[in-house]
Order: sequence, then structure tokens, then C-alpha cells
Amino acid sequence: MKNSKRSMAKSLRLIATDRQRTNALRVWEQKTIAYLVQKVPAWLSSDGLTAIGFFGNLMVASSFVMGAYLNHYWLLLSLLGFAINWLGDSLDGRLAYYRNKPRKWYGFSLDVTVDWIGTILIGLGFSIFVPGLWKYAGFMFVVLYGWEMITAQLRYKIGGQYSIDSGIFGPTEVRLLLGTIITFEVFVPGSIQFLATAACFFLLISNIVEGKRLLLLADEQDKADRLAKETERETLRKENA
Repeated sequence: MKNSKRSMAKSLRLIATDRQRTNALRVWEQKTIAYLVQKVPAWLSSDGLTAIGFFGNLMVASSFVMGAYLNHYWLLLSLLGFAINWLGDSLDGRLAYYRNKPRKWYGFSLDVTVDWIGTILIGLGFSIFVPGLWKYAGFMFVVLYGWEMITAQLRYKIGGQYSIDSGIFGPTEVRLLLGTIITFEVFVPGSIQFLATAACFFLLISNIVEGKRLLLLADEQDKADRLAKETERETLRKENA
């Protein structure tokens, strides 16, 4: 029992390396990830988990296409797709840190690229499923989620601390929100058009709020940089006096 608690504590510490989480489900999610990384077989690499996560996004995108051309109930396949995507996307980088084999910039670049491609595919699938002008909701979701990703990268560049969350809203909450919207569509056809539009509005507000916080952080960093330069010049002046 004590060994199990020590292993979990060590796992929690390792997976938290170089990442700050603020999302609403972070406590449950971090504990789940800390447990799962200990169970990943040795032959499965972080890149393999990234591929699994991408396959989950392909399932979500495919569920829209099959829902449009085959049967409405194929939309429920997206729920499995989101679960698979969460598994791969949440564990890939954390597994590398748990095994003490992190590739910080490689993993960062791969993760952002694969996530972006997956988001585009899901938006494209949505656009195939919905009729008429409602297709633009899929386009707007891709744009707004891309904006959220850019904000996260800029926050990392400016503040030095990487966070994949926008306040209490992170990728896991986005998956749950989308899964709920899609499930409603299965049982209340046509609801996805309005719920997806509402979700886009929510993401817009969230992005505006986080964008304002980012600018405040950037302004504070500029002030700190100017102060450091002035202090350095004053030190050099005294040394040369």
C-alpha cells in the first residue's frame, strides 16, 4: 500500500514537469494520467500514443461523415473517438517525462501540429454533416480553437510556463462539451447547429478574456526586461566609474 502511494506521488510529480494545469477537471485528470502512465507497456512509445490520439480525432471526423451519408447514430462513434483521443493526447508527453526520456521541443512541436491537423479534420467533418450556412460554425470552431492554441504558445514564450488550458477550460472540457453536443444531435436532430454556434460564442468570449490576460502578462514582462536592462547599465556605469 505504501509502495503504491509512493509510486503515485512520484508519477504525479513527474507528469507535472514543465506544465501548469488550470482546467476544472485537473485534479481528477492528473491522478488518472499518473495512474495510467505506470500501466503503459514498455513497447508503446510516446510517438505511438500520439498516433493513437490522432486516430481518435479521425474517428470523430469520420463519425460526422458516416452520420451524414449512412445513419444518424454513427455520430455516437465520436464519443469513442474523443475517449481514444484523450488517452493518446494526454499520455504521450507525460509518458516521456515519467520514463525520464523527454524530448521537450520535439514533443511540443509534434503535439501542436497533430492537434491542429485533428482539429481541422473535425471541423471539416462537421461542415460535411450540417446543411447550408451552418457549415460556417465548423469553420469558426477551427478558427477559435486555433486562436486558443496560439494564445497558449504565446503564453509559453512570454511567461516560460506551458499551459494547454484557457482558465478552467482545457482540451478535456472541450471534448466533453463536443461529445454532449453530438449526443444531443443524435436524439434531437438539428440541435447541433444551435449548440455548436453557442459553443463557438463561448470559445470567443474565453479567447477574448485569455487574450487580455496575455497582453497584461506581456506588458509585465516588458517592464521587467526594461528594469533588468537599466539595472545592468547602472551596474556597468558604476564599475567603469
